[in-house]
Amino acid sequence: MWRYLPRALQSYRRASICQNVFNRGTGYYSMACNGVSRSLNDSFTRDTYSTSCTKMVEDATKGDPVSDMLVDSFGRLHTYLRISVSERCNLRCQYCMPDDGVELTPSPELLSKDEIVRLANLFVNCGVNKIRLTGGEPTIRKDIEDICLQLSEMKGLKTLSITTNGLTLARKLPKLKECGLTAVNISLDTLVPAKFEFMTRRRGHEKVIESIDAAVDLGYDPVKVNCVVMRGFNDDEICDFVELTREKPINVRFIEFMPFDGNVWNVKKLVSYSEIMARVVEKFSDLKRLNDDPTDTAKNFRVEGHRGTVSFITSMTEHFCAGCNRLRLLADGNLKVCLFGAAEESLRDPMRSGADDSELMEIIGRAVKRKKAAHAGMFDLANTANRPMIRIGG
Repeated sequence: MWRYLPRALQSYRRASICQNVFNRGTGYYSMACNGVSRSLNDSFTRDTYSTSCTKMVEDATKGDPVSDMLVDSFGRLHTYLRISVSERCNLRCQYCMPDDGVELTPSPELLSKDEIVRLANLFVNCGVNKIRLTGGEPTIRKDIEDICLQLSEMKGLKTLSITTNGLTLARKLPKLKECGLTAVNISLDTLVPAKFEFMTRRRGHEKVIESIDAAVDLGYDPVKVNCVVMRGFNDDEICDFVELTREKPINVRFIEFMPFDGNVWNVKKLVSYSEIMARVVEKFSDLKRLNDDPTDTAKNFRVEGHRGTVSFITSMTEHFCAGCNRLRLLADGNLKVCLFGAAEESLRDPMRSGADDSELMEIIGRAVKRKKAAHAGMFDLANTANRPMIRIGG
């Protein structure tokens, strides 16, 4: 049953992916092919724009055991599990929640704390070493501290993180840290309170800022701030977000706007990586590329002299499928092997029907083996049925 990472990587076959992207709004043309992307309208070197997930370092975790359950047909090893613990949220962000709301899964059909812990333990025993708790909004779950405590005690788990909108995080974070939470991502799409209320359909901007400061004060380094960039909404604040990294250990992560059911995605709202980068470099010319892990979803940079860092998540214009190591367990117990894939496999139903761990492992392994080499292009994704983001998990 147990295999070793180098052996898995021997079977690795990089997907032959070549993607051309033309941003008509800016005149930027970029090509991502065989791990290299180039902008034909700037002076950056290939290293500046090279995608972060094209090099597989065979000895990165040499000797770590991994179950065949976690290795797909392209040799990708899945050691990162994202668990959505709730479909409910106390915000109504426009890129996440449809205008008329979402029909949520009835509570009895959601995973209980014990079911979450059982499945997480199964994944960790098979080689998962990082878990991220998502939602909806995970902090509104009443037993979130207990979930964190039980997960953090699992042997082999190296990182336990959370993605949150920050509304209630400031008062809950000290306890969550005591319970083993090791990393924090806070979503914030604008630095303007009035715009925050417009984009999220709720108030609370000052609470999110308070949560970012609280995470810094508690020693989280970096505190990751996720910003979905949308044209006409917050693209005028890009450099203001970079300024957050000057004095504090904040990692600002610019995320390309992605299509999900109900979020009225339109390519005109998309601000591409190359355009965001151009705006940043226009003001911060001393932006330097950092060394990325082969499985990073982000391209990582630092402005010279800044304490924090700046990252770009380029799911639409330069995908990073070749290095993907992520699986998703949804709040209703479905396993999703790709964020943009419609295919799901229920783990809740067989578990509640009495399936033992070996049977669950077979189900998981089959789903992982069916994972495709890469997700579809953004225009195809916009026309493909998928869940709203709030029911997948951020």
